[in-house]
Amino acid sequence: MTDQTIEIQPLNPVVGAEVHGIDLRKPLGNRAFQEVHDALMKHQVIFFRNQDITTEQHKAFGRMFGELHIHPAAPSPENHPEILVIHADENSKRVAGNGWHSDVSCDEEPPMGSILHLRTVPPSGGDTMFASMYAAYDALSESLKGYLSGLTAIHSGEHVYRGRYRVAVDDRDRSFPESEHPVVRTHPITGRSALYVNSGFTTRIKQLADKESRALLDFLFEHIRTPEFQCRFIWQPNSIAFWDNRCVQHYAVWDYFPAVRHGERVTIKGNRPFYRNP
Repeated sequence: MTDQTIEIQPLNPVVGAEVHGIDLRKPLGNRAFQEVHDALMKHQVIFFRNQDITTEQHKAFGRMFGELHIHPAAPSPENHPEILVIHADENSKRVAGNGWHSDVSCDEEPPMGSILHLRTVPPSGGDTMFASMYAAYDALSESLKGYLSGLTAIHSGEHVYRGRYRVAVDDRDRSFPESEHPVVRTHPITGRSALYVNSGFTTRIKQLADKESRALLDFLFEHIRTPEFQCRFIWQPNSIAFWDNRCVQHYAVWDYFPAVRHGERVTIKGNRPFYRNP
């Protein structure tokens, strides 16, 4: 393993940074790994340019941060169960990630992070937006923060995954994850508080009546979309985005139909979310 000289360039003061001076075709040395890890913890999502990596190099980079996650619904390429293919073209009826979400938050132990490598990008469009759930939480009133800290929410994969991959996978006898997580979670490394509900998977707040739950979730989902909490990444061929699912949500903008957007994602296992009063 070799250490490399790394430069960190923030996209804005709230969330997101580009990492320069690193070649992910080579294993990271201890210092380089620590710098990448620290950049992720600080900026919540980090980006790399000009990384013509193989599938095996992609998986090896992910494994430096933990055991790789297997998606509960999506098919994977032969001999690569850890790989989620991201593809859209003129035949696509929907695309992955086209709505604010945290990856597979319906799992009992949702993924810690995801690393997406795009090889083919549209001539224009196809950006991904990221929103800091630290910033979303910090912007709330102290009264609402206190109230939310005692609540939990149900995250379900049923409505997200049922029938979605039916062309490739027969899911008629398959069950999909459903889990209960705190509405506010504590990041296990930074100790910071982050909102942990998302419009993709979160269906209701357990302690509230249905109408109350719907009203509060609708408020939080709208709050999460605040532009000041966000950054926007413009993809180029062989770019990589690495985001921390514990404190960011993302939205893949489908504004490029019928162009092709293609790549692969690895996802890193995480732990069960918890809330600790700061």
